[in-house]
Amino acid sequence: MVNALERFAPLPLQADFDNAGLQIGLTEAEVSGALLCLDVTEQIVDEAIALGCNIVVAHHPLIFHKLARITGDDYVQRTVMKAIKNDVTIMAMHTNLDSARGGVNHKIAEKMGLEKLRFFGKQQSVEVPSTPGHAVPAIVEGGEGVVGYLREPMAADDFILMLKRVFGVECVMANQLLRREIKSVAICGGAGSFLLGEAIEQKADAFVTGEMHYHDYFGHDQEIQIAVLGHYQSEQYTSEVLRDIIEERCLGVKCHITQHNTNPIIYL
Repeated sequence: MVNALERFAPLPLQADFDNAGLQIGLTEAEVSGALLCLDVTEQIVDEAIALGCNIVVAHHPLIFHKLARITGDDYVQRTVMKAIKNDVTIMAMHTNLDSARGGVNHKIAEKMGLEKLRFFGKQQSVEVPSTPGHAVPAIVEGGEGVVGYLREPMAADDFILMLKRVFGVECVMANQLLRREIKSVAICGGAGSFLLGEAIEQKADAFVTGEMHYHDYFGHDQEIQIAVLGHYQSEQYTSEVLRDIIEERCLGVKCHITQHNTNPIIYL
């Protein structure tokens, strides 16, 4: 299953700072079930154990920074200990899955009903070597963000209302509403503020992401509609991407999407 996921979104597509891929466990074990989630916590490992799943596939890496010790001092260390003790493999598909065609950004675009998608930002192609089940090497394309078009142009206020409905958010952080219709939309799930300038160069009418720094909102009124959903909220459908890959390429593996909301931010 690890190979199937990495053929869809090869590790070379990940950003330089990232730590995607197999994090805990072995690849040889037979998969009893896969629990899919955005973040790995102790609660997620407990859920996997209760469901009889011996692999957790997450979007965000549990082990992101080097671990100098494993003593249970924080939730990362405790989660690592619990996973090892219970033979639960943990894998992360992070910026490689963001970038891959059909990955996280494409799923966000799908939820918004966008058409004619194309990559923007840094782009690359990775050759995936042939394997016994795939005799011919494959080329996987990736890009930092995607641009697409709404089926019908929308007024800015209707666009914001659509985002609130589709992503189930209480509020969307935005700059001044555009006084023209929105047709093209640039997307970067998660922390995507670094692509705002590229979105403007693409002449997108709107830029949708999960996080934006305060000062990034300045100077763009009536230039582009900024719409910030929240990091977790923008990537909440990632588990659907993982499920579809596994069900298509790993027949017989039972997938479970976590029932736990791991968003550490609450809105009062």
